[in-house]
Amino acid sequence: KSTTGTTAGTIRNLGATEVAQQVTLPYTALTGGGTGNAFVIPAGSLITSIQFFTTTTFSSAATVKLTIGSTDITAATTVTGPAAPTAMTNATAADGTTALWANVGSTDAIVTYTGTGTSLTTGSVTLVVRYIVRSSDGTTAPTASQA
Repeated sequence: KSTTGTTAGTIRNLGATEVAQQVTLPYTALTGGGTGNAFVIPAGSLITSIQFFTTTTFSSAATVKLTIGSTDITAATTVTGPAAPTAMTNATAADGTTALWANVGSTDAIVTYTGTGTSLTTGSVTLVVRYIVRSSDGTTAPTASQA
């Protein structure tokens, strides 16, 4: 199929799909500055959104921060009690993270979390990262059957 033209069915649809990963962190993962691996995002991916869903109220103040490598991709976000899901988008992320959201790099990216909360005895938060899978250089390429 050609990449030019005006008739549907005779030109390529080069769109890419958005996928998501999620992890639920109980209070035991966050208390006292807990850290760990949340996700692995494929090389070249473009992050479209990050959301925090507090599903069980924490017993005291709690925050979560997400990082890729040494770059924080979210600020320490308060997740203490249920509310409308807290969402980070590229527009609300710090300027230094914009390029990383646009392309996580040429190798798979491990997203880690750092929690805060002292004397937590209850609570859980579900983290959701949505992204578009692309080639490791950030380009999209048609599958062999579309070439």
